[in-house]
Amino acid sequence: MDSLLKVKVIPNGPLLVTGTFEVEKPDGEKEAREGSTYLCRCGQSGKKPYCDGTHRKAGFEG
Repeated sequence: MDSLLKVKVIPNGPLLVTGTFEVEKPDGEKEAREGSTYLCRCGQSGKKPYCDGTHRKAGFEG
């Protein structure tokens, strides 16, 4: 896999993160991720820090 971590801002949606990386949650739990992951930008997801599509219902713009 390409070692370069890539982050793409989806208009009015989440961040698309591609590569190999680690997510550290507020409780300190760490989760290794590889491939593509969508991270919530709107703050409304029920699966934070991951996107669950709620930005559409919330009318998020950003």
